Amino acid sequence: MMIQEAEFNLAYIQEVQAQVLELPYAGKELSMLIVLPDVGVDLSSVEKNLTFEKFIAWTKPDCMKCTKVKVLLPRFKLEEDYDMESVLQPLGLIDAFQERRADFSAMSAKRDLCLSKFLHKAFVEVNEEGTEAAAASALLVGITCVVEPWFCADHPFLFFIRHNKADCILFCGRICSP
Repeated sequence: MMIQEAEFNLAYIQEVQAQVLELPYAGKELSMLIVLPDVGVDLSSVEKNLTFEKFIAWTKPDCMKCTKVKVLLPRFKLEEDYDMESVLQPLGLIDAFQERRADFSAMSAKRDLCLSKFLHKAFVEVNEEGTEAAAASALLVGITCVVEPWFCADHPFLFFIRHNKADCILFCGRICSP
């Protein structure tokens, strides 16, 4: 487990009994958002209640509060390869994969172009470097008597990588055994 103490956006969602923590990436164009159910609350119950609309509402700036928090987060690395042909053809992208019907004339003067494969690779890694980069601008303050909240991701949680300006999810995943 990695531990870091800094100011991050944090919210508590009573509806699903979970915390939401925002870890901004360098440049703040992207953020990792972690949805951590309370101890004893099953991750599947959070997933059943989760919709895109609720996620957007839960992570709005007026719902999240910039708070000094101790974050315990496991190191993890997820990597997945996808064959997009099986995903895109049911959505109507069929001609691009057929030699006689594909039309890529706007991209190339060659007439015999078609897609033979469309592969997608997703990769997410969280380690000390990523955590340090996310908190590079955090200000640490001297000792006070205020008890700081903890965000201890030592049980299953969901994570999302969000493009902040577009407010869209680029990646999502679940960590079941941190």
